Amino acid sequence: MPPLPTGFPASDAQDDFTRARRRQAIRRLGRRFERGGEDIDVILPFDEVVAELGRVAERDLGLKLIELDSIVGTVDRGGAGNFDRRFAPTSSRVRVRWERIAELMRRGGSLPPISVFRVGEVHFVRDGHHRVSVARAHGLTHIEARVVEVTTRVGADRELTLADLPMKGHERLFRERVPLPAAARKRVVLTDPWRYGQLAEGVEAWGFRVMQDRAELLSREENARLWFEDEFVPVVTMIREAGLATPRQTDADAYFTVAAARYRLMRTQEWTPEILERLRAEGEGPGR
Repeated sequence: MPPLPTGFPASDAQDDFTRARRRQAIRRLGRRFERGGEDIDVILPFDEVVAELGRVAERDLGLKLIELDSIVGTVDRGGAGNFDRRFAPTSSRVRVRWERIAELMRRGGSLPPISVFRVGEVHFVRDGHHRVSVARAHGLTHIEARVVEVTTRVGADRELTLADLPMKGHERLFRERVPLPAAARKRVVLTDPWRYGQLAEGVEAWGFRVMQDRAELLSREENARLWFEDEFVPVVTMIREAGLATPRQTDADAYFTVAAARYRLMRTQEWTPEILERLRAEGEGPGR
């Protein structure tokens, strides 16, 4: 929260900006001593994020009250150069407009709603960077916004950083190559995003063998559904029952590791009790 007003709103607004800049500089200095810390405070660029996540559609949600903490990015490249991820000012270029808004807020004036894109759990400012910055500096927790929701193939949470984008791209490509139904998608999650490409190839190879056996073509959607129902779910159940997975592993982690080990050992895609026993004996199961 800003200090109590002195009775001179213009002077108070100037002090607000100085404090906001000082806090941002101190936080940035602290990040330099953290491994990979600086990236955490970098404002996210909307176009790059959506490109990696895979844009699907959008819809107008109208006027909403949104959390300021959920605003982590910008559509405007200029905004990226003037504010950090918390929308603290990083440049004195924004001072005049910033202080004008701060003074208006200190006088009790009302401001128009900002405009944002919503992607998953986070928001990207289209219009209203200074209003967001001043609101956060004044200790507010929510702000009124006109929201357009953009749906993507891969979701975004509040922990997303620039460094995550290439890995999110791998996940997006998997979702495009293996278009699972929504419920199934929640179970096929790898903790190592670099493995998504290999898993996609495995699913496609599985589908190719099914098409050969059936002598018919399958769409990507049909192949994904059949793989999930006839291969993934039964195999994960067997892996869990056989004790070949650790509690910390996702179902997809367990499937990926044991499936790869099975093929290396047996050169087969079949699942039998003997294969599971050999995997356990060879110590090739996940977490071994």
